[in-house]
Amino acid sequence: MSNKDKKVRIALLGGAGMMGQGIVRDLLSDRAIVDIAELKLFDSSRERMRALGEAMNNDARLSLHELDVSDAQALRRALDGVDICVNAVPTLAGHQMAIFAAALDARADYVDLGGLGTYTVKQLEWHERFRAAGVVAVLGVGADPGMSNVICRAVADQLDEIDSIHLYWAATLSGAENPVLVPPYSVSTVLAEYAHPCVQFLGGRHVECAPQTGKEVIDLPEPWGRCEFMYSIHSEQLTVPLADGIRQKGIQEFTWKLHLPKREHEAWVGLVKAGFGDFDRPVDINGTPVRPLDLLNAVINRNIAENAQRIPAQQSSEIHFAIGRGRVGGQPATARCEVIVRAHPMYEGYVDAATSMNASIAVQLMLREPRRPGVYAPEAYFDAKSYFVEAEKRQFAISLTRQIG
Repeated sequence: MSNKDKKVRIALLGGAGMMGQGIVRDLLSDRAIVDIAELKLFDSSRERMRALGEAMNNDARLSLHELDVSDAQALRRALDGVDICVNAVPTLAGHQMAIFAAALDARADYVDLGGLGTYTVKQLEWHERFRAAGVVAVLGVGADPGMSNVICRAVADQLDEIDSIHLYWAATLSGAENPVLVPPYSVSTVLAEYAHPCVQFLGGRHVECAPQTGKEVIDLPEPWGRCEFMYSIHSEQLTVPLADGIRQKGIQEFTWKLHLPKREHEAWVGLVKAGFGDFDRPVDINGTPVRPLDLLNAVINRNIAENAQRIPAQQSSEIHFAIGRGRVGGQPATARCEVIVRAHPMYEGYVDAATSMNASIAVQLMLREPRRPGVYAPEAYFDAKSYFVEAEKRQFAISLTRQIG
């Protein structure tokens, strides 16, 4: 059944973080396609929540609740009576499975922003438990993963037989050079992308690849220009080639590759060279064990705060695209789906509009459309056409092309 005609209650965990704040902004905007009775924002920082509430003009639908997600009883109480749990707590904080299980226990539908593949496979194994309980979970609903999975579905639907699908994401910054390193998303996520081995789908099977390998240069339109991509740890390659309607078409190769702006790329490579890729293993500092991640986060955040006046106005542009090769009617064919996100006044106040807006789209489609209990990746749950209608409302430019012969 659908929640289309009812007022819904949403719990957003980690709601005052970088991505959570954007999800709040989009859910409470005039773009909403569901009627929200209450958006319950949970976070460990009362100060960040209060600032967000003020930025949202203390919207009556928004309620603020301090929560330590490591407190199992408090977490379970937080989900009582909500229609859906949105998990925006950073994956590598280590609470993904506990929040996932709490949503099932509360009979609340569930989404998260992805697990870099770390938890995705484990969560998919719970499909029958969720289905039997009548609960829906969709994993990885940001931009990458999330929208990226949906564009792979759109490409796959254009081909009768599939040899390969290659998925890419590139970002670039226009404007004066920034003397301050500002992470594009969670520091732990970026470090994992640069430092951890990843799994790609090659030769019809999943293969572990070393970090920063699989390099490929592609010429893109301005402002990106010539971009060097690399393999990276992600979840799309773990789910897309195995999805119904894709697996049966004979796919033998699926890869996901990343390109960050040149200066930022160099900074992350340098940090990994310095040892920050092993960010969870504590180091001893004057007799006190300290995680490198905690140290790096503290230094980066202090540097941003103390040098805020030196951070120039920059415009971020990103391109997400998937290229599928195979056959249509026995003829060789290539399909390409591309989403371009350029700077727009609508994105003011967002740290990463693409990720948080896509998470909001996924939540709203789940609440509006007929439900299918179980655990899914986005390409297995969402209809690409309906999804793209919502993405275009947010000024994402989408194109889908096919060449035969």
